[in-house]
Amino acid sequence: QVQLVESGGGLVQPGGSLRLSCTTSGGTLTSRLMGWFRQAPGREREFVACIRRDRATSYADSVKGRFTISRDSAKSTVYLQMDTLKPEDTAVYYCAADRGTAIWSSRYEASTYDYWGQGNQVTVSS
Repeated sequence: QVQLVESGGGLVQPGGSLRLSCTTSGGTLTSRLMGWFRQAPGREREFVACIRRDRATSYADSVKGRFTISRDSAKSTVYLQMDTLKPEDTAVYYCAADRGTAIWSSRYEASTYDYWGQGNQVTVSS
């Protein structure tokens, strides 16, 4: 069983930055597809970014150029660096991991992921 522990959320002004962290139990980060999703009130959960076993990455168009996903395998941690934050980025952000069998073409779908963190609130407001 995989447990994901998130940290790093909070309140930030527009144009500011935050870094979210997601630490997995028992390591095995390099064996999984790791993703970040977000959900705003009244909206469906949407894909933000993901990183593959070989470090290939993918981003939603809405965050491309502003967000960066990375990992530190030694720390069993995936990060989401969020720069130039906008009010539209306000949401609960969730870390997710598959069980090692997901296909790349399905990376945008929440149903692809098998394990989820509890979520971190990110609020971008002046």
